[in-house]
Amino acid sequence: MNYMPGTASLIEDINIKHLVLLRDGRTLFANLVLHQTVERIHVGKKYGDIPRGIFVVRGENVVLLGEIDLEKESDTPLQQVSIEEILEEQRAEQQTKLEAEKLKVRVLKDLGLSIPRADTLDEY
Repeated sequence: MNYMPGTASLIEDINIKHLVLLRDGRTLFANLVLHQTVERIHVGKKYGDIPRGIFVVRGENVVLLGEIDLEKESDTPLQQVSIEEILEEQRAEQQTKLEAEKLKVRVLKDLGLSIPRADTLDEY
């Protein structure tokens, strides 16, 4: 096979199922060309798969790329739920985290301490 000089090549990985973990925390399951992509959302011991179709990901956003062992993939203690249920679980989890963060800020403020808001962290 002819490989392009000076470039990374995954040509031998064609037709192998891969896991791609993005910098923003999302996990994608796809083949090399990222078609038939499925986004897997985990909340607690539940997960839901959302079909995403063709997915273009810039290389700088990829944190992890690994081959999926199809035999072991089904041996998970996690419970698969519907897309609607996992999205609701995710929304509830995010709301709980937000409320906990607000409480933390309020307690710190009551103690005379302050922490920078997440949207201002880039200024420091």
